[in-house]
Amino acid sequence: MDPDIDRIIFTQQEIERCTDRIARQINADYANESVIVISVLKGSVLFFSDIVKKLTVPCEMDFIAISSYGNTASSGKPQLKKDIDADICGKNVIIIEDILDTGKTLKSLCDLLKRRNPKTLKICVLLDKKVKKACEISADYTGFEVEDAFVVGYGLDYAQKYRNLPYIGALKEEIWKK
Repeated sequence: MDPDIDRIIFTQQEIERCTDRIARQINADYANESVIVISVLKGSVLFFSDIVKKLTVPCEMDFIAISSYGNTASSGKPQLKKDIDADICGKNVIIIEDILDTGKTLKSLCDLLKRRNPKTLKICVLLDKKVKKACEISADYTGFEVEDAFVVGYGLDYAQKYRNLPYIGALKEEIWKK
């Protein structure tokens, strides 16, 4: 375990079972259709990759970058940094995100994509943080509910570090409160 991690919250094996479960559900939900799966950069890349490798339905992949975070705090104003390339009008779309926290970023992203008239728009999150959401939004596919801790690993970061950890852990407070 990395010395900056206080404790492991979800192991690599638990994450593997989670991605299996979510991929099975997406495959069942879209058995006779195709989907465009959009990864929200950078945090969801590992989760996104593990999900799409297990999809049996035809899918396209795309990427978007939108963020309201610095190192530890949200500015509350999501900024689009990279848009998708795909035309999603009339298509089934699944947004894959690392964490649903306040909901502001995902709400902003959903509003943006809904204006492009997809056939369906669903949200898949690795983690749903047990905090009061700033806006009404929920995920259609959820990996885990997680306590209100500063979580890193498996794509989640602090100052662009720890993304490569194969598990999800709580970062020691003395690290992120520096």
